[in-house]
Amino acid sequence: MAVYSAAAAVLAGVESRQGSLKGLVYASNFKNVKQLYALVCETQRYSAVLDAVIANAGLLRAEKKLRPHLAKVLVYDLLLGRGFRGRGGRWKPLLERHQARLKAELARLKVRQGVSRNEDLLEVGSKRGSASQVPRFVRVNTLKTCAEDAIDYFKRQGFSYQGRASGLDDIRALKGKCFLLDPLLPELLVFPAQTDLHDHPLYQAGHLILQDKASCLPAMLLAPPPGSHVIDACAAPGNKTSHLAALLKNQGKIFAFDQDAKRLASMATLLARAGVSCCELAEQDFLTVSPSDQRYCQVQYILLDPSCSGSGMPSRQLEEPKAGMPSPERLRALAAFQQRALSHALRFPALRRLVYSTCSVCQEENEDVVCAALQQSLGAFRLAAVLPSWPHRGLGAFPGAEHCLRASPETTLTGGFFIAVLERVEVPSSVSQAEAAASELTPSPAPKGKKRRRKAAATPGT
Repeated sequence: MAVYSAAAAVLAGVESRQGSLKGLVYASNFKNVKQLYALVCETQRYSAVLDAVIANAGLLRAEKKLRPHLAKVLVYDLLLGRGFRGRGGRWKPLLERHQARLKAELARLKVRQGVSRNEDLLEVGSKRGSASQVPRFVRVNTLKTCAEDAIDYFKRQGFSYQGRASGLDDIRALKGKCFLLDPLLPELLVFPAQTDLHDHPLYQAGHLILQDKASCLPAMLLAPPPGSHVIDACAAPGNKTSHLAALLKNQGKIFAFDQDAKRLASMATLLARAGVSCCELAEQDFLTVSPSDQRYCQVQYILLDPSCSGSGMPSRQLEEPKAGMPSPERLRALAAFQQRALSHALRFPALRRLVYSTCSVCQEENEDVVCAALQQSLGAFRLAAVLPSWPHRGLGAFPGAEHCLRASPETTLTGGFFIAVLERVEVPSSVSQAEAAASELTPSPAPKGKKRRRKAAATPGT
């Protein structure tokens, strides 16, 4: 066990620039210098990879006593090194508790980056369009402020506003303290990939939501007008729910369901911070909700983002422990649940429009589920042709699948995502101005940062 503690101390010194690697190793007085030197060198070499795996697996949140540098050394040896091999001491059972999740995150990272060997991950950060280059998207919460005020606030902090992006090349070119307005979503700001805003006062006050662009599309495409009744079928952690509330302007009703009590409690905190007042939370499996219940007789809009493999999103947990992609058995189980949930949602009698989305790249969870649900609906619903200019379309699994949307770091500079918009056939094409806008959103003029400033943005702590 001493080797890990010594290596962690050396690594901490190196990464805080307290000395050279060799100097710190020899200063440690560890008896097996070569072993220690090799362990520290390799851990430092894979530092970025280990940071991502540890963060995505939630290791430090679960094990409060485990220090970051020690965790990095231990996880390196577990996943990339010797695998403990008789050593590890009291840390061995701790790491073994998290072994499946850590291995899954490493495998998922390789699949996400399109590599098969651990060594290939060292080069992936330099590839254009890789997950490491996905920008930081920030949705302005219009329940508390507006894009103009948020832009002015960042400008006063020394950020340089570059206006509305004209395309992906503008976003790729972002560096330093520059930021843009997204070309499609009028309340979405775009910062360079490594921008950390978790401690920003506007985020802490709920004026900003850190949300990937692809994750913002479902609520935007659902486009419920203010006053509507909406179901968010699998709602936690709540970012999409807060987006729906902003679109509704807190006018109407959102029925949000999730059967995980802890996730629902966290969601309640998020919604309160975001100023959401039109949402009714229920700790309930959506499949047990009766479409004939009179409480939902006015529900015309449903957002269904069910549990999935998470194969498209580095920040999500992949539960498959032995491989980068889900096993065929797990895919079948997930797809069966997703199809039941989608078919169940289509049974709500007043439903006019539904958005089905996943953070999966697997056809089994996406096009195949939508195709099966459409067949079961017996012609009552069809795929809406949305965002025709979106560059990444659904796979050609069935006629009309090109109306679905896909997203990826390479093609859209976002996380991996799938979206399908289903509409009831009887509804006239001009159901409402809001829904027509969802087919091809016309960007409003880019905020210039010279308009009135709301008190909320000027004093984010209130």
